[in-house]
Amino acid sequence: MSVPVTIDVPETAFSAIRKSPSEFAAEMRLAAAVKWYELGMISQEKAAEIAGISRADFIFALARFRVSPFQSTVDEIKEDLKNAD
Repeated sequence: MSVPVTIDVPETAFSAIRKSPSEFAAEMRLAAAVKWYELGMISQEKAAEIAGISRADFIFALARFRVSPFQSTVDEIKEDLKNAD
């Protein structure tokens, strides 16, 4: 189930980023999902769902936005490996 959300956007925004209103809406959904994922607020699966794309496509989108697909830091991974012994 989805819930429609209405956002007022100046008409000039579409020409500024060279997108149609539907493309602009899709890009906004993706940008929000990427940012919320980057902040650790949501999982990749949930972010992909919000963006309306597959998880694989979301991972490719992360590269476009220069966001790591990994939420753990190197230090966290080292600590996890140390504790696994």
